[in-house]
Amino acid sequence: MQTSKLPLPSIPQVFWQNLDLGMFCHFGMNTFCDQEWGEGNDSPELFNPTELDATQWVKLAKKAGFKYFILTAKHHDGFCLWPTKTTDYSVKSSPWKDGKGDVVRECADACREEGMHFGIYVSPWDRNASCYDDPEAYDNFYCEQLTELMTQYGPLGEVWFDGAGSEGRVYDWERIIGIVKKHHPNAMIFNMGRPTIRWVGNEDGVAPYPCWNTESVAKISMFSNDRATWLPGTPEWLPAECDVPIRKRHWFWHPNDEESLLSLEELMNIYYRSVGHGTNLLLNVSPDNRGLIPEVDANRLLEFAEEINKRFSQPLAVTSGTGNEIELDLDKETEIDHIVLREDISFGERVRKFAVEALVDGEWQTIAEGTAIGHRHIKEIPSIRTKKLKLNVIEAVAPAVISEISIYYAKRE
Repeated sequence: MQTSKLPLPSIPQVFWQNLDLGMFCHFGMNTFCDQEWGEGNDSPELFNPTELDATQWVKLAKKAGFKYFILTAKHHDGFCLWPTKTTDYSVKSSPWKDGKGDVVRECADACREEGMHFGIYVSPWDRNASCYDDPEAYDNFYCEQLTELMTQYGPLGEVWFDGAGSEGRVYDWERIIGIVKKHHPNAMIFNMGRPTIRWVGNEDGVAPYPCWNTESVAKISMFSNDRATWLPGTPEWLPAECDVPIRKRHWFWHPNDEESLLSLEELMNIYYRSVGHGTNLLLNVSPDNRGLIPEVDANRLLEFAEEINKRFSQPLAVTSGTGNEIELDLDKETEIDHIVLREDISFGERVRKFAVEALVDGEWQTIAEGTAIGHRHIKEIPSIRTKKLKLNVIEAVAPAVISEISIYYAKRE
């Protein structure tokens, strides 16, 4: 394969991949009804967060090292978290702030103040819209909602189109994608229409290994094995995003549900199998019916951040280079138990097979091997003592461009 033929990421795709961690916030009518999927018939009178503080949500995400924030502006029940002109099924019909509130606005403003990239989830499936069964009428309705969101809330880094409930439904994706591109040409588009990022295919937050950035198919939802149908012009470079709730299988807040909170060990396992497999991790942390992130969830998120920082903030040695063999010299014999490899993905994903060797007691030993490196590959190994390592690129479609080889010692206490 010629270098010129390699699929390459766009500049916005590289930027997005370098963000690594995003926080999802599922919040809406379901929050007040102890449910995951409302049918679109719950009264707007139920929506009344008494202490809503979007700044608390975003500051927590920032403190935990997350780089982008995505809000469910409209879930499948059709309830809109902004005062849309398209339907009365929105915050304007609720008692919250006497119908004058706008959750999307508060999140957008908080993200701007905190320097957080903002994204919007807007469900194509709508269980409240009376026109949903008329495809042409609903396309007009949905595009009007999307235009409101694209034009009123500042720069957007990602637009999340959930395929759940839309299995077998055909929307006017050319028109929908055109609206996003017109107003936010650099925003990532998730998994539908003409996406620039794809769904990893599960709600466990884990990617397979290898997880190539050039995978050309993805599932449409959890509820079908059908593949998403993408428009012509969908890029060949299509990195994956892993989404998972911090409470097992619960995207929205539920009362008396603290036992479902993922443990720190479970979160770290997810990190190794998402970010460590070269994908972005979108971790859902939901506000409760007060409109606040519960303390137990916030504390777990900060523990997660602290553990990532503990393990990976202080590399023992770092190098980079090009070609089939790159060495890493240490000043002295050092104990290590993690290796992090990264390709410069602006040149594409070139490595197809590699091995890492370490000089141990005067002899070279293979301590790690694999196929994909891509954006990032984190490999935990049994601890060894060494003063020299080398990366051997065994197979590649073009000369390898390695932006990072770093080593760590993160022994559990």
